[in-house]
Amino acid sequence: MRTTVKLTAAVAAAAALTLGLSACSAPSDTTSASTKKGKDADPAAKLVVAASPTPHADILNFVRDHLAAKEGLKLEVKEFNDYVLPNTATQSGEVDANFFQHKPYLDDFNKKNKTDIVPVVNVEIEPLGLYSKKGKKVADLGSGSTIAVPNDATNEGRALKLLADNGIIKLKDGVGAEAKLSDVEDDKGVKFTELEASQIPARLGDVDAAVINGNFAISAKLNPAKDSLALEKAENNPYANFLAVKKGNESDPRIQKLAKLLNSDEVKKFIQEKFSNGAVIPAFGPVKS
Repeated sequence: MRTTVKLTAAVAAAAALTLGLSACSAPSDTTSASTKKGKDADPAAKLVVAASPTPHADILNFVRDHLAAKEGLKLEVKEFNDYVLPNTATQSGEVDANFFQHKPYLDDFNKKNKTDIVPVVNVEIEPLGLYSKKGKKVADLGSGSTIAVPNDATNEGRALKLLADNGIIKLKDGVGAEAKLSDVEDDKGVKFTELEASQIPARLGDVDAAVINGNFAISAKLNPAKDSLALEKAENNPYANFLAVKKGNESDPRIQKLAKLLNSDEVKKFIQEKFSNGAVIPAFGPVKS
């Protein structure tokens, strides 16, 4: 029988709020200088972008420090440590854009929160990985093992698909990356602990293995190429991370400048050199619907 342990909603909410607040400045400091939006926005106004620390803020900081001035772009980067506040801040106008998520996550977020955030341009992919401090290979996991997985719908589906692709569990036919725990047809005695994605690296020692998002693996000093027991394939991966804005702001001249810079040869080289361990891979181009 499958056993599932869930982090309580209260603890999860408190953790997300604490992390988010510690990462943000006062509201007056995070509001864009521009009062007009979309194509009518002042191209000389400061552009405030919310981002996860690594690799998203790293990439944006590179653009700010080395490329933005040549395009007349005043870029400010605000770091957030969770997957909720960047979208709510973008929706409210506290920030102008965000860079931290993939389309399946955004689609799910918009549906659940009645927001209207849209992608602008793809930038990179962070392969999901399976890590362990107790085992050295996939075969070490089986009956009685506890595996931590992200508790948000899209990343949990990816995690379950990764486990299934490596023979650790069996999923119902046809569910793929949209799988839920209820779609596990044969758990082979494995128990699951659902946690907020950002909390999983810190809890790695408490479980037999954990599926960790690429950005959080990097922050935890994990090397995906060397430390993972299994790694999600990047080829034909639908989980590219992109620049996103509130609907209607796609034509903001500052957003257009940033999108161009994020898909530049300079950014491609930066990603390949800084994340040479394969934890982050360039994935430029339009976002597929």
